[in-house]
Amino acid sequence: MRSLVCILLMALTVSVRAQGLMSNRDREVVFRSVAVIPMDAERVLENQTVVVRNGRISAMGREGSVRFAKDALIIDGKGKYLMPGWAEMHAHVPPIDDIEPMKEVLTLYLANGITTIRGMLGHSRHLELRSKIKAGEILGPHFYATGPSFNGQSVKTAARGAQMVREQKAAGYDFLKLHPGLTKETFPAIARTAKEVGIPFVGHVSFNVGVWRAIEADYSSIDHLDGFIEAITPGSDTLAEPETGLFGAWIAHRADPRLIPKLIKALSDRQIHVVPTQALAERWQSPLPVSAYTSAPEMKYMKPQEIQGWVNAKNKYLSDPNFRKENAEKLIQIRRQLLLECQKNNVPLLLGSDAPQVFNVPGFSIHHEMKYLVDAGLTPYQTLRTGTVNVAKYLKKADSGMVKAGFVSDLVLLSGNPLTDIGQTRNIEGVMMGTNWLPKSYIQQELKKLER
Repeated sequence: MRSLVCILLMALTVSVRAQGLMSNRDREVVFRSVAVIPMDAERVLENQTVVVRNGRISAMGREGSVRFAKDALIIDGKGKYLMPGWAEMHAHVPPIDDIEPMKEVLTLYLANGITTIRGMLGHSRHLELRSKIKAGEILGPHFYATGPSFNGQSVKTAARGAQMVREQKAAGYDFLKLHPGLTKETFPAIARTAKEVGIPFVGHVSFNVGVWRAIEADYSSIDHLDGFIEAITPGSDTLAEPETGLFGAWIAHRADPRLIPKLIKALSDRQIHVVPTQALAERWQSPLPVSAYTSAPEMKYMKPQEIQGWVNAKNKYLSDPNFRKENAEKLIQIRRQLLLECQKNNVPLLLGSDAPQVFNVPGFSIHHEMKYLVDAGLTPYQTLRTGTVNVAKYLKKADSGMVKAGFVSDLVLLSGNPLTDIGQTRNIEGVMMGTNWLPKSYIQQELKKLER
């Protein structure tokens, strides 16, 4: 009988959509007795009440000092920590015609506390997906879309590059995605036209362009630290692209740390944002064997053929004639040094891991990324800023990135304090995405459906 009463009460007080989502558009959601990590400073506000209504934080204060509706949905936050949801600024949503697989990837991101993503492999259906997310027809993180890739195959001439820029601006994409293969002729036309029409360009730095031209052209964000190793390695300009390796893997052992300050100063002076995707480097380009990653619990959410593709990519790297264990270790260390110097010298870092990519499962990989940033020397607080405050500033969202009255209610509830242990970001008790409260039970249920 008690179970039946509970079910009836839930039906009366919680609006449940066809997808099984717990939507509270017209009802307050209240986190009580919770420790808040507001992200306006490195601090914890103990014993708080946070009231959410219509997708915003309507009130916040010490327990007992904040009023809320009698029919509010109460979340017991005692012993838990509430903070802004994170961003994944180098995400991949399937570039296909079918939206259903896209929704599966969105679920993986949300399940891991990610409330904003920037898709970095564009497709026309992504514009529809973005629209449906905004309208509340599909549950997903805030979605910023790049268009189809600018690369050596899609852009053969400067005129074509300029034309593609105008086409993608007119289509409504948020960013242009640059891939390898652009030249000293095609890249300037793309950059110039992008500034003319007002659309930022992001991503890779083509080998024949180089990081110095990329900085001068005001990349909106350089991802993967692409071109950084070449910029600090004497003689790299005399080499052909295959001789340098992916992200400078084959020459990083010859990098000169004394050249780092010049690069960092240029990035800082122009305020070029950097999306490290350190998880991609540490997992693909480390000297560790395939077995170090294939048994990770999150691999059950990937198709066997995708995992096999990652295994093949990793083994190809390890068996390359240019590979040396000690050189691979130096690559990881020099990347970590670059990241720490970026942090120390006001180069704005944005959280992004590049998933799905080699042993990076969507959503789960952002927790690896945060750990690798701490391993590089950033504090947990600095690391958390890369996915909250920094992203809000980058996207010009003045009401996002913090837990504060009036701000959007994109939140994650944790069972432990990530300011003292960054690994606590994995211990998610629930996610608040706008008006939708996704408790741990719901998240686990949805993840179970995605097991391969």
